[in-house]
Amino acid sequence: MEDGDELAEAYRLQVEAIMEKEAEKRVLEANDPAELDRLRSLSLLELVESDHTDLIPALMSRLGPVRAALDGHGGGLILAKSEIEKLHTGTDALSLVIDLDGACVSCGAAPGTLKGIQDDLLMDDEVVAVRFSSKMLEWFDDLQREFVLKHGGVSFVEV
Repeated sequence: MEDGDELAEAYRLQVEAIMEKEAEKRVLEANDPAELDRLRSLSLLELVESDHTDLIPALMSRLGPVRAALDGHGGGLILAKSEIEKLHTGTDALSLVIDLDGACVSCGAAPGTLKGIQDDLLMDDEVVAVRFSSKMLEWFDDLQREFVLKHGGVSFVEV
């Protein structure tokens, strides 16, 4: 790596750490830390099976820095569809189809938000797939739609 590349990478990592710290601070200011811990401890599989009202809050509690953006802009998750799949290991896992609401519907940063949601939810052992409702593609103009489909790193499905 050249010196300029190393400097750019060091700067990127520093900025990323600052952004993550600020996002965590904002999430904790807007939410009770004990409640977030309680929600994170719940089984998503059990919440889906029982159609429990804690499901969306439990999903939101598993989001990292993207949670601050959702909270700050009045957005939220909608579970458009969920399926319990049997893995080759014999364990069950969730396949989720997510939609967004609130200000997220018209936000130009939605492609990055979608990728962040997908990546954060896939970190949970009980989640095997995260896709998004194809209805969301209607929010974007032609250029945005083409970009998110080609470079967004997420999948869209009919619900």
